[in-house]
Amino acid sequence: MKLLKSHKHTLFACYIGYITQAIVNNLAPLLFLTFRKEYGLSIQEIALLTTTNFSTQLLVDLVSTKLVDHIGYRTAAILSHAMAALGLISMAILPIISPNPLSGLLLSVIVYAIGGGLLEVIVSPIVEACPTEHKEAGMSLLHSFYCWGQVGVVLLATVFFKFVGIQHWKLLFCFAAIVPLLNMLYFMRVPIFQLVGEKKSLSIRNLFSMRTFWILLLLMVCAGASELSMSQWASAFAESGLHVTKTVGDLAGPCTFALLMGFSRVLYAQFSMKISLVKTMAISGILCLLSYLITALSSNAILGLVGCALCGFSVGIFWPGTFSIASKSIKNGGTAMFALMALAGDLGCAIGPTFVGMTSATFQDDLHKGLLIASIFPFILIIGLIVHFVNNKKQININ
Repeated sequence: MKLLKSHKHTLFACYIGYITQAIVNNLAPLLFLTFRKEYGLSIQEIALLTTTNFSTQLLVDLVSTKLVDHIGYRTAAILSHAMAALGLISMAILPIISPNPLSGLLLSVIVYAIGGGLLEVIVSPIVEACPTEHKEAGMSLLHSFYCWGQVGVVLLATVFFKFVGIQHWKLLFCFAAIVPLLNMLYFMRVPIFQLVGEKKSLSIRNLFSMRTFWILLLLMVCAGASELSMSQWASAFAESGLHVTKTVGDLAGPCTFALLMGFSRVLYAQFSMKISLVKTMAISGILCLLSYLITALSSNAILGLVGCALCGFSVGIFWPGTFSIASKSIKNGGTAMFALMALAGDLGCAIGPTFVGMTSATFQDDLHKGLLIASIFPFILIIGLIVHFVNNKKQININ
């Protein structure tokens, strides 16, 4: 098959890759209460779906530190999209034919999570390796497509539920599988560039010997937890905690969350050359902490939804910003660095929503309490940024 020449095709394929990642992570949460009613699942069993998704992605991140260099980025990209499509289709089939619907859901989640985990490891370094200027802006723009994908998932799902019926949700998963299938074909043709030569890349042992890398891992854990603790439970929280309809809850909750998260990433991409990344992330961290407190402590539905939306804007810079800090601070980190950072992010993505679900279950399924306790994640992120800033100042003075 003849390859396309321009690196712009590579960027477009990566953008769609993050849309695929958004589908994998955000379609099922829109149906959490539907799963609960249709299959008789508890809040803790529902939380297990999110835990399984990001725990699987975490394991894939760990394996990918060596696997991707062995099989190559193109093969990894094709495999990731194939697994994502297979898992989405399985969501419509396995719960029906499995003896236990929960086991069918979990197996499907594992399959598409393998694809999501691989995507997370390879997409950022592929874009970083493209011959483009302003890497920080490019990384922020790339990650904004995850947000646009999330917005698209919520809007299309809302339209589907309205006109086709939520009882036909299985068809929606089959339609969603078309995106990774088409992008798999696209990745077969785009040029793939190398980030750094294999001999120049730092080993995992070298990375773990660096204090800066440990700080970056902490930031990634908190970034994932801060984002997913809110976004994964936003739909269920709006419907059960704020007592609004599903349509209003989905549009004003996860949809607005994703829209503002994407807007903040595009905004930073426009002004990245003029403002300090670390300071911007610290201010965003404070805003994120406030948004959690507003959402969790407010008994007013409008204020609760405003807090949820504000959280989306505040977390937008966390994930791509930490990747950019890593690329600048550790020049030759290579695939291992990106894989381990994705692993840390997925650890946060698994811990955060699970923490919210378990805490809420302890307080009679009160999601207000769960989100209140989850405010610890942006707080720790702020502390981590301060430590990184001080550590970086010391390194500059020494040099």
